[in-house]
Amino acid sequence: MPALDVIDEVWSADFTGDPNIVHVYISAVRKKIDIPFGRNTIETVRGAGYRVNARA
Repeated sequence: MPALDVIDEVWSADFTGDPNIVHVYISAVRKKIDIPFGRNTIETVRGAGYRVNARA
């Protein structure tokens, strides 16, 4: 899901903040669910956004 789609779904279409907020939150979630367990649950898809790898 592209970052702007995430912003529209989570904050709303009229969000006026920095779109980098999505990257900040994805990084925080990765630190909580991926790094401690040695997984790559949230994957970055260049040019498309993010996806969840259920097999991780």
